[in-house]
Amino acid sequence: MTVMEQRGAYRPTPPPAWQPRTDPAPLLPDAEPYRVLGTERADAADPELLRRLHAELVKGRRYNAQATALTKQGRLAVYPSSTGQEACEIAAALVLEERDWLFPSYRDTLAVVARGVDPVETLTLLRGDWHTGYDPHEHRVAPLSTPLATQLPHAVGLAHAARLKGDDVVALAMVGDGGTSEGDFHEALNFAAVWRAPVVFLVQNNGFAISVPLAKQTAAPSLAHKAVGYGMPGRLVDGNDAAAMHEVLADAVRHARAGGGPTLVEAITYRVEAHTNADDATRYRGDAEVETWKGHDPVVLLERELTRRGLLDDDRAAAVRRDAEAMAADLRARMNRDPVLDPMDLFDHVYAEPTPQLLEQREQLRAELAAEAESEAGPGTGSGAGGTQR
Repeated sequence: MTVMEQRGAYRPTPPPAWQPRTDPAPLLPDAEPYRVLGTERADAADPELLRRLHAELVKGRRYNAQATALTKQGRLAVYPSSTGQEACEIAAALVLEERDWLFPSYRDTLAVVARGVDPVETLTLLRGDWHTGYDPHEHRVAPLSTPLATQLPHAVGLAHAARLKGDDVVALAMVGDGGTSEGDFHEALNFAAVWRAPVVFLVQNNGFAISVPLAKQTAAPSLAHKAVGYGMPGRLVDGNDAAAMHEVLADAVRHARAGGGPTLVEAITYRVEAHTNADDATRYRGDAEVETWKGHDPVVLLERELTRRGLLDDDRAAAVRRDAEAMAADLRARMNRDPVLDPMDLFDHVYAEPTPQLLEQREQLRAELAAEAESEAGPGTGSGAGGTQR
């Protein structure tokens, strides 16, 4: 009897009825994005939290405007604005405890600043000075990530390691809708669910991966639906509703801290401005679409609720704007100063222990700088140069 005949003759015994290891129903997101503002839930929202969210949103809007202006003045090489997405950014920073970690992407400068990092240090990467202009350990903020989704596995690794050590730490990892098309996204969510790592994944679905609309990235009902495939809960939330964002993310952080494992949160929002200052958004979307989303502005939505409840008057609104202008003026003044750069800094913070090759390259550059300084000083003068600042 041939192999094929043997295979054809084989009739397996039907397996017993298969049962899923986890009931998928509790993992599925709501059919519609969760909202607080403009609903009966708004009356239960904490007044002081709403006021703080408003102050941070106004400051964030001004920060975006100032950073965008700095690109036009040549003070920033590039700036990916988060105008229109401020509610996602602020809520992500405010729901974390001091011991927790934030893992941002390149568009999340506003979340980094709201976490407590100096605004100028936050913009250092986008200025082209350093890969990271701040100490990640000081504020528990990972380096801004330009490659898409590469920060997500790092967040899982840190959270898993913290749990193994017995540290009460949660990692919140931010990514855009375009980042969900990367393999790092799959790997991070899969490992996080298997390990039940204390991680919250926040996807800011702003409609486009640069110029690629979401419909050309996935056929899933929503990005939040992807959670069930990994065995974690998915939440769908109105990303322009600051109160809803804070509530959903706070719930996810508590769930992770209590040992419940990761959560995938999809925030439906919109990038009002171009992908970066180098992008022409009019090539792939119309003005009418942008104007429609401006009618769902996160700052306006929150101010409407505060006014309805008598929590925002003209004096308070003016004070919030003054604080935002003071922040922008300080940022502008410090960014307009030329940084003092030392070429020898290239060799710092590369390895904990410099390699022989790195030491050789450092001495070669030191010699070249010394020779250049001596040449500029003219014949007959000693350079004594060791790290000429340029």
